[in-house]
Amino acid sequence: MEQIPDLLYALLETGESHHIVLLSLWDLLRARNNNEYRTYVENAALVIPISKSILGGIRFLTGKTVHRVMPFEFFIKTLSALEERGKSVYLLGAHLKSLKIAERNLKHTFPRLRVVGRCTGDFKRNDESTILTAVRKASPSLLLVAKGVPGDERWLARNKDNFGPGIQIWCSDLFDVFAERRHRPGKKTFERGLEWVGYTLHNPLRIFRIFPYLYYKILLLYYKLFRRG
Repeated sequence: MEQIPDLLYALLETGESHHIVLLSLWDLLRARNNNEYRTYVENAALVIPISKSILGGIRFLTGKTVHRVMPFEFFIKTLSALEERGKSVYLLGAHLKSLKIAERNLKHTFPRLRVVGRCTGDFKRNDESTILTAVRKASPSLLLVAKGVPGDERWLARNKDNFGPGIQIWCSDLFDVFAERRHRPGKKTFERGLEWVGYTLHNPLRIFRIFPYLYYKILLLYYKLFRRG
């Protein structure tokens, strides 16, 4: 976590477009089956694992220990680092009520971080080019894209070449957290890898993720036994 500010500054100093991926287990499995998303992950300037299962898989296959980053703490660290340098952010996604409250709370928490634009995620396809143009003209240091945009994170992948210089990050339900419409997992819960319990209570259909999780375990065993090279 301590290296995040320096990494962000280095990326911004290149004057190019970069994206950062916070990789969950489900994202990892999706990347195996979706060429577009896999390419997006492979081309990321930084890939940060956020699932305890990924860390366990790395340790099982390589014996290496990788540290996991709590998404909310990562975003706080990122926004704090950008505020220190007087950088800017553009908010894209969520519904209007959540977006307005999130923007207000961000400005209150990070008063020297400039919010140079915002747009809800429920825009029409015909408005997409206009929104992309608005983002390029605003030239934010950081573009945060949340749930609500067409295709969710795939929207970022499909438009990665249409952004100007800066950093883009998919932030899922961060705006709802800042708007106090959704609770984030506690630190101890996250460290124990039990954040899925709260998500499942919120959406019981998540219980069926047990099947891709078992598939992941089988893949690990297969790679351990037959794909050591």
